[in-house]
Amino acid sequence: MENLISLVNKIQRACTALGDYSETTALPTLWDSLPAIAVVGGQSSGKSSVLESVVGKDFLPRGSGIVTRRPLVLQLHKIEEGSREYAEFLHLPRKRFTDFAAVRNEIQDETDRETGRTKQISTVPIHLSIYSPNVVNLTLVDLPGLTKIAVEGQSDSIVQDIESMVRSYIEKPNCIILAISPANQDLATSDAIKISREVDPTGERTIGVLTKIDLMDKGTDAVEILEGRAFKLKFPWIGVVNRSQQDINKNVDMIAARRREREYFASTPEYGHLAHRMGSEHLAKMLSKHLETVIKSKIPGIQSLISKTIAELEFELARLGKPAAIDAGGKLYAIMEICRTFDQIFKEHLDGIRPGGDKIYNVFDNHLPAALKRLQFDKQLSMENIRKLVMEADGYQPHLIAPEQGYRRLIESSLTTIRGPAVAAVDAVHSMLKELVNKAISETLELRQYPGLRVEVSSAAFESLEKMREESRKATLLLVDMESSYLTVDFFRRLPQDVDKGGNPTHSIFDRYNDSYLRRIGTTILSYVNMVCATLRHSIPKSIVYCQVREAKRSLLDHFFTDLGKMGSTQLSSLLNEDPALMERRISLAKRLELYRSAQDEIDAVAWSK
Repeated sequence: MENLISLVNKIQRACTALGDYSETTALPTLWDSLPAIAVVGGQSSGKSSVLESVVGKDFLPRGSGIVTRRPLVLQLHKIEEGSREYAEFLHLPRKRFTDFAAVRNEIQDETDRETGRTKQISTVPIHLSIYSPNVVNLTLVDLPGLTKIAVEGQSDSIVQDIESMVRSYIEKPNCIILAISPANQDLATSDAIKISREVDPTGERTIGVLTKIDLMDKGTDAVEILEGRAFKLKFPWIGVVNRSQQDINKNVDMIAARRREREYFASTPEYGHLAHRMGSEHLAKMLSKHLETVIKSKIPGIQSLISKTIAELEFELARLGKPAAIDAGGKLYAIMEICRTFDQIFKEHLDGIRPGGDKIYNVFDNHLPAALKRLQFDKQLSMENIRKLVMEADGYQPHLIAPEQGYRRLIESSLTTIRGPAVAAVDAVHSMLKELVNKAISETLELRQYPGLRVEVSSAAFESLEKMREESRKATLLLVDMESSYLTVDFFRRLPQDVDKGGNPTHSIFDRYNDSYLRRIGTTILSYVNMVCATLRHSIPKSIVYCQVREAKRSLLDHFFTDLGKMGSTQLSSLLNEDPALMERRISLAKRLELYRSAQDEIDAVAWSK
């Protein structure tokens, strides 16, 4: 039994040291899954005296009104007989207190550090461990006493604040409620019983303790309550007799006080038959035994939570990545591996393994054809422009068969307008490649780890894409210019000659340039330009893919790799400088993972030994 409770105490201390408890995280924690005993009672109900009786030491602050203003997580550890008693605070890990008056002062001082010298409260707990041969292994949480009104120096919300704090502990299904009620007051008005019934209506988790039995009015007793007839709980009520204020003033030690308590129950006729299960010593033993029973029953759930949390922590640590290497060679290798991972993800987007590459095809299959169709040749092929260019091309001699130079000039001016859609297609693919780079960067987990490297990789990739865009523009415009520089002769040879269509050279020049003739020239040129557009619709995508997409897949980071090889250790280190918050989180997660693995091993060992 003692080994099991000691293990839980050890795990709780480790959880607290790492901040792995509900006050510091919104996630379910190992601390929350471990059973603990919360001490609940109204102010002046004798809560502090019960705790001191269980411990066997004077160590709690005393006074009128609200004395306990922060939760006190008290862990008791039984040590070998003859060993010296001492206490340790979590906030003073290297300091041992052997003077328990100093423990009381430190509790008061630590409370004041958090709340100031006021009567306000704080939810931040104080963690105290006491090591003694005279205690049982136990974990208790002493909570501020419930009150009904605010006194001077307290906020109006103090009543609700204390109740909310108490509820935050006792509402947890793994919490055992130690409800302290004074026997010299009507049990129906007990703050502890009232709030306990609200969160534990069946009494499955509540242990009732009746204090101040020796202070009841003459002619009255607490037998009906202690026997469970007045107010029934699952577990028998336990009565205790605390030290009187006079005993405290006279420094009556706990050993003598416990002896008096035993004598009181044994010698009082009303309680003689109950004496074997009354008193602080029985309370401590009963709590320890019950806590062990509860812990055993919760072991499967604790194991399940630990296994689940270990998996989550391992996944999160893997997502954050490993710490950076120390030597220059290791750093260079790490950077290269991260860049290769990024490059592979980028290629997967282009190849359709990941989404995004289909948008580039959409440019070729929809945007470019639509842009070519939208081209307007009205200006180039208007009657006035055709007449002007044909006449200018003839010079001082009219053409004999067909106005060839006029045709050439009209075709060249029409094909020039195709440059716009061609460049637009290049730019559209460039934008999509940049978008895929951003996606690949965001999906490369290691790049999240190193902001400096992320910026450099992004900059290098964009710089390469810009160079590829310039080369693609040149190549694509060259295709358009080639169509303008050399016309497809066969197209015109297949056309009927002007002589056969009424182009009689004996007519005057003005007759030859009539509207019908000029319209026929315009129709011919438009037909040729449409043929060229159909050709370019297929050749422009080929040029773009060759100059941009293919090159991006082949050499996106080549220049960056060249620069990396020239970098010294200091420059490489700057690329692998992590976000301090991320480094801190990795350390925190690693410590939590170590805690949970250790807890898993120890709890599994206990579970298998049952």
